[in-house]
Amino acid sequence: MGDSGKLEASIDRLLNEEKQMRLAENVSGTRKAATEILQLCFEAKDWKLLNEQILNLSKKRGQLKQAVQSMVQQAMQYIDQTPDIETRIELIKTLNNVSAGKIYVEIERARLTRKLAKIKEDQGQIAEAADLMQEVAVETFGAMAKTEKIAFILEQVRLCLDRQDYVRAQILSRKINPRVFDADTKKDKKKPKEGENIVEEAPADIPTLLELKRIYYELMIRYYSHNNEYLEICRSYKAIYDIPSVKENPEQWIPVLRKICWFLVLAPHDPMQSSLLNATLEDKNLSEIPDFKMLLKQVVTMEVIQWTSLWNKYKDEFEKETNMVGGSLGDKAGEDLKLRIIEHNILVVSKYYSRITLKRLAELLCLSIEEAEKHLSEMVVSKALIAKIDRPSGIVCFQVSKDSNEILNSWAVNLEKLLDLVEKSCHQIHKETMVHKAALRP
Repeated sequence: MGDSGKLEASIDRLLNEEKQMRLAENVSGTRKAATEILQLCFEAKDWKLLNEQILNLSKKRGQLKQAVQSMVQQAMQYIDQTPDIETRIELIKTLNNVSAGKIYVEIERARLTRKLAKIKEDQGQIAEAADLMQEVAVETFGAMAKTEKIAFILEQVRLCLDRQDYVRAQILSRKINPRVFDADTKKDKKKPKEGENIVEEAPADIPTLLELKRIYYELMIRYYSHNNEYLEICRSYKAIYDIPSVKENPEQWIPVLRKICWFLVLAPHDPMQSSLLNATLEDKNLSEIPDFKMLLKQVVTMEVIQWTSLWNKYKDEFEKETNMVGGSLGDKAGEDLKLRIIEHNILVVSKYYSRITLKRLAELLCLSIEEAEKHLSEMVVSKALIAKIDRPSGIVCFQVSKDSNEILNSWAVNLEKLLDLVEKSCHQIHKETMVHKAALRP
């Protein structure tokens, strides 16, 4: 009883002092009195009284902003020293109530929300944790450090992916511009001009910009893996591969480069895929994994690939890729790989043949006539290829049908070339005649 009486007496004395300072608008005095009250409650380990005093002091008439800010910052240091989870949650909720709607403690509110979300996640309440995190729009916080903002948004994206809310995960990921990771962090920071917000330093537990870049692309790989967007997965791995810390360590870049090769082969044929494929082939590091260099060369070379021999050669390598960020290469990826080889072979045939029978096409593709026709039709529908099938006669025509204007234009060009040749020939004959005439003169 004596200790609690002393505590109450000390708090009453400090409350009177705080009132005098507050009415006199003495910022440092009010701040000192308010933080001392919280310190007394903390030292007495009276957590209930601490919560009451935080609410009580924040609701005082004409309470100074600086005093509220100092109280919140002081109480945040006590969170990790609470005796149990219930007390910790209660203290965080009290501080959240105090900081709600106050722009001068918005950063503290965001950090508190993150702590509460972590507790909820540890308890297995992922949906609640995700909802809590989404309540805070850190992209509007001018005073928050850039790395802390990015880390917060990435945490929001991760929780959405954990609860399999892929639509919201994509919306949140778009708040981060990938170019921000390429900014030069070594440049001197400009001093803020008068009237501008002073940007706070990020806490020590926030990762660096390059570490955040890796986390961002790993999360994007998880998102793209859901829809099997192989080209986007490949581009994400390429971005991770270009991080200096990864490129310097062969133990890190070899697995990443292997994944780039696999997803390049799995990606549907288009200009972006072709450009990435050629850029990867020029990489000197590819010589460290010769099997994959050979695989990419086979895909680039305009020759028919035998699926059975390719699969027998790379089957073990394919099944080794288990430590994928978005899950291992499974049966779906195996089917897609076969499909890409078939598409490659059809493109090769279209380059060498203007007309071919369906039977011969099926033989070249090692497929039945029905399967060959199905794959060819799918490529025509997706506009990857121009072809027409004459089903009664069983002939595939890869030539583009020209309209009358194009035919006339091509004739005109051919005639022009012919006349040029005739003119050049006449000129040469005339030249030779003149030379001979000159030689015959005495």
